Amino acid sequence: MVTSYQKLLLENKAWAQEAVEDDPDFFNRLANIQTPDFLWIGCSDSRVPANEITGTKPGEIFVHRNIANLVIHTDVNLLSVLEYAVAHLKVKHVIVCGHYGCGGVKAAMSNHDYKQVLNMWLRNIKDVYHLHSEELKGIANDEARFDRLVELNVVEQVLHLAKTSIIQRAWRHEQRPHLHGWVYGLKDGLIKPVFEMEPNAPINPLYTYDDLSAS
Repeated sequence: MVTSYQKLLLENKAWAQEAVEDDPDFFNRLANIQTPDFLWIGCSDSRVPANEITGTKPGEIFVHRNIANLVIHTDVNLLSVLEYAVAHLKVKHVIVCGHYGCGGVKAAMSNHDYKQVLNMWLRNIKDVYHLHSEELKGIANDEARFDRLVELNVVEQVLHLAKTSIIQRAWRHEQRPHLHGWVYGLKDGLIKPVFEMEPNAPINPLYTYDDLSAS
């Protein structure tokens, strides 16, 4: 009897064989160079695979995922991915993609105790709720309020990107990358753009750096 994890290995072999049959040089190209135009910061939710929902192939999108697609200024994992994508891969676009029905956002809207580590992580979304509390309190429908917080969370994470020296350095010296905030719909499979920032877009002066060298 084939177990669930063994099935994954069998599917991998079938996929690799099909890829070579369609394009004999497929893996040679992937092994020798990685030149994606996009960094995708998405949710860890298994229903939102970046390559599949955008119709892109391996090597075209550099991906980082975490619960509720957060950009946190003390998250060394996220920042190392961002630094590598922007400074070394020279991506032209950074996309923060949330999704409607996000479990992390839903959890942050509650007062439930998810224990220390998750509480600490979800606190960042609660701060987004607090920042936009007047707008959110004005939405009577619970589902509509949930959807709007998903969108506002994406907007705030894009703004967090713009506050990093990594993005500001690339903006100043290379006029890239563009920042995008998107939300994916689980019910229809469509991506909704909700926010974007062009290189050197204005941000609160408190968060700007004035002495950024080119390297």
